[in-house]
Amino acid sequence: MQFINNLLLDMELDPRIVEYLSIIIKVLLIGLICIVANFISKKIVIRVITRVVTNSKVKWGKIILDRQVFRKLSHIVPAIIIYSFSSIFPNYQSIIEKLAIAYIIIVGLVFIQSLLNAMNDIYQTFEISKVKPIKGYIQVVNIIIMILGSILVISNLIGKSPLILLSGFGALSAVLMLVFKDSLLGLVAGIQLTGNDMVRVGDWIEMPKYGADGDVIDISLNTVQVQNFDKTITMIPSYALISDSFINWRGMQSSGGRRIKRSLYVDTSSITFCTEEMIEKFIKVQYLSDYIIQKEREITEYNAKNQVNRDNPVNGRALTNIGVFRAYISNYLKNHDGIHQNMTLMVRQLAHSEHGLPIEIYAFTNSVQWDVYETVQSDIFDHLFAVAPEFGLRVFQNPSGADLRNRVEESNNNALLGERSY
Repeated sequence: MQFINNLLLDMELDPRIVEYLSIIIKVLLIGLICIVANFISKKIVIRVITRVVTNSKVKWGKIILDRQVFRKLSHIVPAIIIYSFSSIFPNYQSIIEKLAIAYIIIVGLVFIQSLLNAMNDIYQTFEISKVKPIKGYIQVVNIIIMILGSILVISNLIGKSPLILLSGFGALSAVLMLVFKDSLLGLVAGIQLTGNDMVRVGDWIEMPKYGADGDVIDISLNTVQVQNFDKTITMIPSYALISDSFINWRGMQSSGGRRIKRSLYVDTSSITFCTEEMIEKFIKVQYLSDYIIQKEREITEYNAKNQVNRDNPVNGRALTNIGVFRAYISNYLKNHDGIHQNMTLMVRQLAHSEHGLPIEIYAFTNSVQWDVYETVQSDIFDHLFAVAPEFGLRVFQNPSGADLRNRVEESNNNALLGERSY
């Protein structure tokens, strides 16, 4: 730099012009050095690092490259060069050094943030990330680093110690708690959610208050993202999962079975004792033959032991079509390929209502997939609706307009026939 000054002075120019030209040339030279250094760091050094990482067997190397960790760190080189040459501008040295240091701190913050995000991406490649997500903690660390970095930048620019700013930090704590209220609540909620293993990425949760019914796709510091089954995204505050109730279907998914709990309503007027003809018919049914033989033996022995007069069907014990139907359903389910045989399987009769007598099926499918579950459930009830009349039973249904119209037409036809006969 002294050589440039001497060269300009030898040209016998005005000292003021020499001074300005010297500054301009020095700035241009420093800028050229920064450009060359930046070119070398990005086009040569980073390319070499990229090639080494790409060719290596380290799985997480590509994640670091995608996050551009090294590229963001390379921005620190021009700032270091400018800081190193600040002494050639004595009048502006202090300002240049402060700006260079501030830029170095900002680049360092960006680098640390990218590195932390890369660490989170690397962590998500492991299965434990679904059970113990750390994204919320990463975000908290980012906030703390950004606050500390901002304090360092401000203290550097004003030329004061960071401790002076930190000493006044307590006075701002109330304001900061108000500003970062959601983040603080989210941090506490994230610790509880993770520590108690309440929610994982991939869990199916249901939270009607927020209109959420789908799979958890992301757990962050402030929100939990749920992709509903209609492909919409619902954002739930993290602390809401602690303060409010929700359903997590993980237990069902991990059990290997999904519950069927549905009733078939039988018209009570169709319930009757089994006749000999009905018993002969039922004994030929595959799922009823053993049951009918066993029950007939038990009933015969009981009636003979108690000398029951069976001339009146009210006396003693007898089979009913509804009882045989329940036995048929139970045996049908026990031989169904879609029903989980190691879980609860029950066919029960619920309390009678104005809609008839409910026969409830309580069982579990051997698949938790939604489409398979619905198919199995539909196939079972398709069969039961079709087979109920074979037992002399009618499935209850409120009369429709067509039923009333047919009844009126039948009545009118009967009336016409009566008039003609008269």
